[in-house]
Amino acid sequence: MTTEAWLFGGVSGFFLGTGLWYGIWSHEPAGSAVLGVAFLMSALIAAFFTRTGRERGLRPEDRGDGEVAERSGPVDFFPARSPYPPVVGAGAALTALGIVFGLWMFLLGLGVLLAGVLGLVFQYVHRTDPPGTPVAGRQRPRG
Repeated sequence: MTTEAWLFGGVSGFFLGTGLWYGIWSHEPAGSAVLGVAFLMSALIAAFFTRTGRERGLRPEDRGDGEVAERSGPVDFFPARSPYPPVVGAGAALTALGIVFGLWMFLLGLGVLLAGVLGLVFQYVHRTDPPGTPVAGRQRPRG
């Protein structure tokens, strides 16, 4: 995760430099606070990626001699079709229209949206994979 750590480290450095410059020149506390929080959040993500990279070691894409074949193979299950994305879209549209037209439509939209999201989440909850099916580059435990 070296690439991600460097990326978020650079973002953190940018927010730190911008926040210090803004705080010195503007004397305005709200913007300085926002830039300070942005620095802290990006530094937290950079620290996470650094720690994760040290614990797991280098991935093939972080090494100069890494090959594509080292990361190839099935990643996970992706459904071919699902009826729930249009339900989620209709629920989001009804919820947005409910903000304009009234509470009754807003609540109806929330209900449709909730039904669509729950359908997406639990659509394949009872699906079973054969033992040994790889998931995200690792073998599932057998048993």
